[in-house]
Order: sequence, then structure tokens, then C-alpha cells
Amino acid sequence: MAQTHVPNPLEVLSREELRRRSSMKWRAHPADVLPLWVAEMDVPLASPIAHALHRAVDSGDTGYPCGNDYAHALAGFAADRWGWRDFPAERTTVVPDVMMGIVEVLRLITEPGDPVIVNAPVYPPFYAFVTHADRRIVESPLTTDGRIDLEALGDTFRQARASSPRAAYLLCNPHNPTGAVHTLAELRVVAAHAQQHGVRVIADEIHAPLILPGATFTPYLTVPGSDNAFALTSASKAWNLAGLKAALAIPGSDAVADLARIPEEVSHGPSHLGVIAHTAAFRHGGDWLDALLQGLDENRTLLGQLLAQRLPQVGYLRPQGTYLAWLDCRALGFDTPVRLDGPGVVSDLAGPARFFLDYARVAVNSGHVFGTGGTGHVRINFATNPTLLTEAVTRMGHAVTEEALRRAPDRRTQTTEVGLGE
Repeated sequence: MAQTHVPNPLEVLSREELRRRSSMKWRAHPADVLPLWVAEMDVPLASPIAHALHRAVDSGDTGYPCGNDYAHALAGFAADRWGWRDFPAERTTVVPDVMMGIVEVLRLITEPGDPVIVNAPVYPPFYAFVTHADRRIVESPLTTDGRIDLEALGDTFRQARASSPRAAYLLCNPHNPTGAVHTLAELRVVAAHAQQHGVRVIADEIHAPLILPGATFTPYLTVPGSDNAFALTSASKAWNLAGLKAALAIPGSDAVADLARIPEEVSHGPSHLGVIAHTAAFRHGGDWLDALLQGLDENRTLLGQLLAQRLPQVGYLRPQGTYLAWLDCRALGFDTPVRLDGPGVVSDLAGPARFFLDYARVAVNSGHVFGTGGTGHVRINFATNPTLLTEAVTRMGHAVTEEALRRAPDRRTQTTEVGLGE
């Protein structure tokens, strides 16, 4: 079947259309701020998803979810995109979203106080959800190029198991915020470490459909030695469906009995319309996704060019997947202390992110909330119109230049005098 031409979804909506949205990305900040922070994309809803939702609403099909069409749609997508031919569709469980699913799986295989290992810096909700579930975060570092430090991970597994009879590892695959897409070779080492030390792996694969040209995604459950692991995913990030709740928990062959113990009431959380939307995305949204991936690849290149031109002091880890980029801003000298918004309440903005919001009117995520190694960094969401991305980085560059002049008044005076003399 010939592919249907789909325009670049990132170039469809105007700023005025985006400003009319009521979701978090465009409403959390004043109208003069360009929002490149939370993981929402500036795209229209893919037509197959919109049609599926319209059919449901028009027919009043707004009751409780039923059946496993969602799992079978993902199975087809996984076979086509990742070569995962034995996807266990009949053994999956629908959960409200990936993070809630992770918490429920943690409750199945760990007890309060048990260690849960993460690769820092990493997606901030890993910290919040795990600690709220009364488990203990243990960090294992990334390498300087944003990948899993496999040797350190093995040491962390050993130390975690020495402190507890149970331990779990949250694998972010691909990694958020660095955009690293873990290779089969890397994941084989992860699985070997997990087997050796008796650590249960839970893979967050919500960004799995967002693999950019040059990289290949490996589902963790296809890796030898992953039999007692779990994976969680959804269409949320790739098709911009955060407001339509539904995700899937997938067990390895030796974890089926564990997942079967998940409380029945957990399946009451997903939205029926969410299940319909995610099913349509995986089953019929491939052409739209391909157009998006091409646009993201172009924006990834554009971002690198803009940073080289306007913020050459900033380090840029070119992401292999996701639509998020991790920028090293330590050379800018904005590592101000993390301020408190109230007694014991840490601000989610500090250092360069606070500076860019205050002086460039660009919202990005502050690196310090991603854990150890995040201070002095920012995460930027490049899933937006290229013109907005260009304007945002241009604003950031101008703000840094102005700040350099403010910090060096003598130099500013000299520059002004030279200019007048010319």
C-alpha cells in the first residue's frame, strides 16, 4: 500500500493557534514566554486518531474500556518497527499511564524501603513516584556522553543487593534527558548484571517510537536474559496523547505470574477514549509518525546549528531519540544556588533555566531536578515549529550576550567608545 503524504506536523500550527490551547505547555507561563519545556509537542492530532475519537464521541461510545485491541495494535507496530515478533499481547495489562504502571509493578516485586536504581541524570518523576511509593532511590551515573556507565551500574547493583534482599532498576529506554538510544550490546550487559545480582528490571519505553535516523531501538524484553523483567509503554509521547490516559505493562516470560497479581482496580484508571486513541495511533498512525520523525530530525540539526551560531559556549548532546535535548550550560556561569519557594520546597527552576526564563523569556527544564549531574544543564523540547525554535535560541543567545556585557561594564564602555570613534 502506498504511503499517504503527511505534511510535517511541526509546521502546521501557527503560534496563535498554539496559544489557544489550554494544556500545560502553553498555559503555565505568560504569553511572552516561548515554552520549550514539558514533553508536549506543537502538532495537530494525527488524523487517524482524531477520526477514531470522533467516531466514539458521535456514537456515545464513552463507557468503560474492554478487550485487548490496544495490545494487539502495539504488537503489530512492534513487529513492523522493531522486529519484535513474539510480543506477548495476551499477557499485557492496561494501566493508567507509564509512571503509574511503574509504581504498580514496583509494588509487586519490592517492599517499602527497598532500593530502586536509576541512571542519573534522569526523568524527574522517577524520583518523585518512587519515593512517594516508599522505595529508596539509588543513583548510578551516566557517562560524559550521556550513556549508561555499565561498569558503574554493575557496582551499583551489587551494593544495592548487599543492602536489601530485593532491588529494582528503572531503565529509561531511550534515555530521558540525553536522548541516548541504548544498543543491543549495552542492553545485553545490563541484563547480565541484573541476572548476576538478582535485580529486577523495569523498562520505561514510552519514547520508543521516537527513534531518529541513525539509531535503532531494541525493546528490552527482546534481550537475552530479560525474562523476569517488565516494560511499560504507550503512544503518549510519539503522538502527543498525554491528556488521553492509557498505557500497557508488558511482562517478560518469567514475569507473567507477577504481573497477573496486579490489582484489578488498576485497570479502572485508563480512559476508554485513551485506549481508543492509543490503539488508533499504533495501528494507523505510522505515516503521521514518519512525517514527524523527519521533522524532528530536521529540528535536531537546526538546534545544533543555532547553538553553534548563537550559544557556542553551550555543550549539545545530539539526541539519538526523543524530541528532547540535553544542553550543558555550565560554561555560562549561571550555577546559582537552588532557591526555596517555601519552607523545604525546592524551586523547579534554578541556574541557567531560571536565567533563560527571566531574561530570554524562554521556558526550558532545569537540569538540577534530573538528579546528580544535572546542575548547570537544561533540557529543551525541540518538537516545535522551526521558526519558534529559531526565535527561542536567538533570544537565549541575546540574553547571554547582554549578561556578559552586564558582568563586564568596563568592556561595555570600551566597546561603546570604539563604536563612537568608528
